Amino acid sequence: MARTASPDHSPADASPLYRRVAARLRGELHDGTFPPGGRLPGERRLAEHFEVSRETVRQALELLRRDGLLATDRRGSHVALPGPAPQSPASLAFPVGARAARPCAGDRATVSWEPPSREHAEALGLAPDRPTLVHRYTSSTADGGGRRTAVTSFSAVALAEVGELARYRGRADGSASAQLWRAYDWMRGAGLTLHHRDTITRLADTQAVRVVRLVHDQYARPLEITDLLVDAGQDALVYEFTLPAAG
Repeated sequence: MARTASPDHSPADASPLYRRVAARLRGELHDGTFPPGGRLPGERRLAEHFEVSRETVRQALELLRRDGLLATDRRGSHVALPGPAPQSPASLAFPVGARAARPCAGDRATVSWEPPSREHAEALGLAPDRPTLVHRYTSSTADGGGRRTAVTSFSAVALAEVGELARYRGRADGSASAQLWRAYDWMRGAGLTLHHRDTITRLADTQAVRVVRLVHDQYARPLEITDLLVDAGQDALVYEFTLPAAG
């Protein structure tokens, strides 16, 4: 279905759309979604990420360039904030197994502040009906095939220890795009060692499998639980691994 681009101005809005997109992107630059020295996705991908037109993205980027937050060369736009250059740590793009690490066609990710499912609440030690940050992710190929869906609930510990995650509460309305592909890097940067335990079960009479991932830190405190549905032909299995804290 074709997307209708949002207008750059609305009588009910206090500021033009491109300024609001610039403000959201500025927040992502500061919370490390795009690290210092890192290259931003192209205008098309950013337009899909923010669900606006490419012209709106272009205006937002120009505003951030004038503020000294971005620099542009022949390879694209780069984050000009001070800080260490991006590295390639031995970590995983969140959510694991959901294909793309960066926003692209066929990907959709949102966050909401709501009570998680009972299974998630019990795994995270949350009281019934207590809200938390819930991330929903869907991915599919260009032809609509290979669909994968993931629902993640974060614990109170994760939100207290990891500032980059906690800042999403204010914009967790369930509709705005929110790619948290660096979530595990943020956790490691907060000094948390990540212990993953994945239980993979093939769904009866289908080629799909359900992956239930529970992540603890070095103190056995739950950080997040993810339900991931993917197409695969393997039997059920369980595997575990650990990522050390950064530094």
